[in-house]
Amino acid sequence: VQLQAYGGGLVQTGGSLTLSCIHSPSISSTDVMAWYRQAPGKQRELVATIGASAGKTLRPSVQGRFAISRDNAKNTMYLQMNNLKPEDTGVYYCNAIVRGVPSWGQGTQVTVSS
Repeated sequence: VQLQAYGGGLVQTGGSLTLSCIHSPSISSTDVMAWYRQAPGKQRELVATIGASAGKTLRPSVQGRFAISRDNAKNTMYLQMNNLKPEDTGVYYCNAIVRGVPSWGQGTQVTVSS
């Protein structure tokens, strides 16, 4: 299982970014995938999940601003981030759970300036 995240960058408060996670075909449409983030000096936290039967979840602080989606034909998961805030700053990681085993991609840095 391989995952690779792209799309991070530096934006101003209120800006938008779309993160992409390209993954190997071994991750099926029924496997749960997720985005996590880790701010400097803080623990990694769950941002959003997407799965076939479990649907989609978002942490409360990003509801109404972020959206998670996936294109199974392109083996890609997305995180659309709007109205970004400085507290969204961190390294964003994509994750997949395949047959009970979690796999991680390398992170992509998101920095929101005030």
